Amino acid sequence: MKRSTRAELARGTVEIVERGTYRSASGRVVDIANPIRECLDATRYYPPEELERLQRDVLGHPRTDLSTVFEVVNETTLSGIARVRSRGQGPVAVLNFASAKNPGGGFLNGSHAQEESLARSSALHASQLRTWDFYARHRASSTPLYSDAMILSPGCPIIRDDEGTLLDEPQMAAFITSAAPNAGAAANNRPTDLPSIPGVFRRRSEYVLALAASQGYRQLVLGAWGCGVFRNDPGVVAESFAAHLRHGNWSGRFDRVVFSVLDTSPSQATLAAFRKAFKS
Repeated sequence: MKRSTRAELARGTVEIVERGTYRSASGRVVDIANPIRECLDATRYYPPEELERLQRDVLGHPRTDLSTVFEVVNETTLSGIARVRSRGQGPVAVLNFASAKNPGGGFLNGSHAQEESLARSSALHASQLRTWDFYARHRASSTPLYSDAMILSPGCPIIRDDEGTLLDEPQMAAFITSAAPNAGAAANNRPTDLPSIPGVFRRRSEYVLALAASQGYRQLVLGAWGCGVFRNDPGVVAESFAAHLRHGNWSGRFDRVVFSVLDTSPSQATLAAFRKAFKS
């Protein structure tokens, strides 16, 4: 898909969200005004100190020792959401690999990464605009590690598929907006921050799980968070999640955890790192 086409789709999505209705590819008129309103009203900013409290609160309750199913699939996040939802086993929480400083990243300009795909296809951007504290916090800071702050956008309507086609039935997902540390920026500008990155991932990934669990989500769609333009080591990211989900305090707290890892490289090294971390 051309950049100009992606930008046009993004503008179309913004207009649809503002209007609250759209006509699907089959000609059906779809009304999403109420789901959008409910999502925007429920959108919430979580500063790091609140996430730390949530983590303690959730871990203070006994877990149910669920038999978690792990999947690592070479697919887009939108495809992962659709697959999980098709099972009809309850609401889904999805990690949005966020720009720390710009809602939706560069989706309005046709940029193409995971967050841009989600913003172009859903009401995520409108939800993010409700919580400017997240972006103000990061714009005022110079560290490429960013902060543990997050945004929760529950029940966010997804209206397009990966090709940009408008859906007959919108799909709902809860998006957790969180910025990975930017290893590339750290290497170029603050190399002394590089040794801190594995610890940041270990802590921040736990906060993602704590936020999802605190809201009752038992199905998660995660992925290669920060492994694109932020240049993080896929092995570090995969092992951070695996340490919590397979053997740590968060094992047995979710029904299904999907890692949607789109890897089109010849080596498929990113996909391999997640498959290694979550192999049976």
